[in-house]
Amino acid sequence: MPDLSIWRKLGNTLVWSPAYAWQRFTRPFPDTGPVHFIIGVADHFEPAILPQAPSTFASQAEQERRVDRWCEEYPKAVRDWPDSDGRFFPHTYFYPGEQYDSHLINRLAEHCHSGWGEIEIHLHHGVEKPDTSEGTRRSLTDFRDILVSHGCLSRLDGQGPPRFGFVHGNWALANSAGGRYCGVDDELQILSDTGCYADFTLPAAPSPAQVSKINAIYEPSLPLNRRAPHRHGRDTKLGRPPTVFPLIIQGPLALWFARPKLKRLIPYIENGELSGTNPPSLQRFQIWRRAAITVQGKKDWIFIKLHCHGMDPRDEDAMTGALMRRFLQELTETTRKGGKDFVHFVTMREMANMILAVCDGREGSPGEFRDYRLKLIRALDDHPRAHDSEPSTPKATAMAD
Repeated sequence: MPDLSIWRKLGNTLVWSPAYAWQRFTRPFPDTGPVHFIIGVADHFEPAILPQAPSTFASQAEQERRVDRWCEEYPKAVRDWPDSDGRFFPHTYFYPGEQYDSHLINRLAEHCHSGWGEIEIHLHHGVEKPDTSEGTRRSLTDFRDILVSHGCLSRLDGQGPPRFGFVHGNWALANSAGGRYCGVDDELQILSDTGCYADFTLPAAPSPAQVSKINAIYEPSLPLNRRAPHRHGRDTKLGRPPTVFPLIIQGPLALWFARPKLKRLIPYIENGELSGTNPPSLQRFQIWRRAAITVQGKKDWIFIKLHCHGMDPRDEDAMTGALMRRFLQELTETTRKGGKDFVHFVTMREMANMILAVCDGREGSPGEFRDYRLKLIRALDDHPRAHDSEPSTPKATAMAD
């Protein structure tokens, strides 16, 4: 019998493969002048993950060990290869609100406050039964305010209510997976109401939650209280500030072919996931750049949003081991030797700020706009840079006023 899961995945590609084929012919890659590659990773950071038993959680002691090890090992893994601004590769830690643990968040916040990343909101809900709008709103506001108490998140222009980035657990943003893993049609409206500046869930392929609009940065155009309003949207554009939030900031999605040990080509879905079985590489970087995710009118700034599950023990080598170190070394050295292109490692907030700067018609290097509109509630200590002999020492977590 054939593997029905394979056929199901192939069937799911029919939703977005026509858009991908069209983009391959109509979206040329810039071939003159410098190109700025803006690269960040949305880490679905789940210390409790047990891949062999997904319905259960790791022990408290194991979760603490994992987070401590990560905070100690990750800076060592990336600090030798800065980007064109002298910044090292950070993670944006989308921490699951339903798994909140104050000790783990404190430890991770110390790591972030030393310049190695930022914490945003991840949420699994509607798993056993559909969630409600009221329950979702309460979960988001409660966890948002908890993260503020740990000195996390941002404010627009440094004022007003907290703002946050979001990743939906099980990919089912705004009930887009056929009613599973969510149940809340008006989730995007709730996200907008509670301060979400951008959603970073997509791409979801091969999940059935994948929508037909791909390789884009856009404002959802359907009423936000309808199911999956992000199926369609208005692309962001140079000189036109967005008016609908959250923005949908997608990572690369492509159909590609690999030639493993077998002699024949095998098709696969490239969705920007970093894992032990699909680690980062220069070959994959070429696919990501060909997706050419930009703000319309600014084709020399290419946004590459990747994703991973940093706490999955199966992916350790791709996260902090030789595979990640080799990728960062090759990427940064290739860029420096070429002399015409630039790489900027960013958090998801910084990526959103750069997008907003383009929409406002601002000129300059992307690195100038890391803190353009969305400003951290707790200003980071000096970012670790290439000229520092060692990363800054983690400090005790400061509580927001």
